[in-house]
Amino acid sequence: MSDRIKTTHVGSLPRTESLAALITASEEGKDVDRAQLDEEIRRSVKDVVARQREVGLDVVSDGEHGKPGFSIYVRDRLDGMGGSTDVWHFRDLLEVPELAAFASETEGNDLDEVLARTPCCVGPLSYKGQDALQRDIANFRSALDGDTTDAFMPSASPGVVVHQMKNLHYPSYEDYLFGVADALREEYQAIVEAGFVVQLDCPDIPLVGSTDFWASDVVDRLGYPAVVDLHVEAINRATAGLPQEQLRMHLCWGNYAGPHTHDAELRDIIEHVLRANVRYISFEAANPRHEHEWAVFEEVALPDDKVIVPGCIDSTTNFVEHPELVAQRIERFARAVGPDRVIAGADCGFSTVVGFTAVYPSVVWRKFASLVEGAALASGKLARA
Repeated sequence: MSDRIKTTHVGSLPRTESLAALITASEEGKDVDRAQLDEEIRRSVKDVVARQREVGLDVVSDGEHGKPGFSIYVRDRLDGMGGSTDVWHFRDLLEVPELAAFASETEGNDLDEVLARTPCCVGPLSYKGQDALQRDIANFRSALDGDTTDAFMPSASPGVVVHQMKNLHYPSYEDYLFGVADALREEYQAIVEAGFVVQLDCPDIPLVGSTDFWASDVVDRLGYPAVVDLHVEAINRATAGLPQEQLRMHLCWGNYAGPHTHDAELRDIIEHVLRANVRYISFEAANPRHEHEWAVFEEVALPDDKVIVPGCIDSTTNFVEHPELVAQRIERFARAVGPDRVIAGADCGFSTVVGFTAVYPSVVWRKFASLVEGAALASGKLARA
């Protein structure tokens, strides 16, 4: 195992204005030349992979440039999805509605607008996204010159689909959750077979207890820990038989600059999450509401088959973290679980939905440069310790 702390991120990266315009037009139902869009995606993926390499990131992604958003893309890949879902809300923002309104006006980040494009489950689910998925795989492989080492592709988890997309078909919450798991298994398996790590995006696990969504009554009835266990069970069902070393998950409490006063505590979910059939666990650890939670790993024994990927740079502000601060964050985790069990990451994606972002693209890359420099500093300090 290398003594150097590796670096990565969560997946979504800023799109060019031309790509964002084409995807937005397509999402709005406008007439878009598919060949032009495909070429723009291919070129954009090539450029964004090159830029990740140039800045020094070790474990890279395709930037999710072939998707309109980290979860709403499943609308086009699952038979049985249609219409639009009910709006759901972060409970902390319900208490400060003036903040939500201010963010919409100043940043153009209108959650209701994003949710209007989020489908419902209206029928039995099955996977139909093979062509789109293979395009994404081919674009990424080409950008990597065929070398899939240290490369990952994000994919919606069963739980985030259920959390964000209302069920109008299945007889129970559990049936819907496992129906999504069975349908999306085909996507996970294809990514693994292509040689990539698949990242399961799981904001649902921290968020089902801190949002008002279509199934909040289910959470109230079963209890938050039981619902977390169900979501982990769905992950394990969907990934059964897939190699653990090619599986990672990402946890977050919502990629927005808000109070976060209703967030679940990491200590309350970590032992449930550690049962997931994944090698790598990515989570927010840089934002002010959760930075203190590094201490959880002084109390909870990390299983031998797990590696943690704590966020060491924030994804909701334009502050560029000082490399020394990044190094300090890394060192805390490394001393708790061992340097060989840590990869330095980001709190969340930087362009999770087209048109929905908080950090200017040029600042994103400055943040990554600081992450890389901080990881080098931490590696040196840990080696000397």
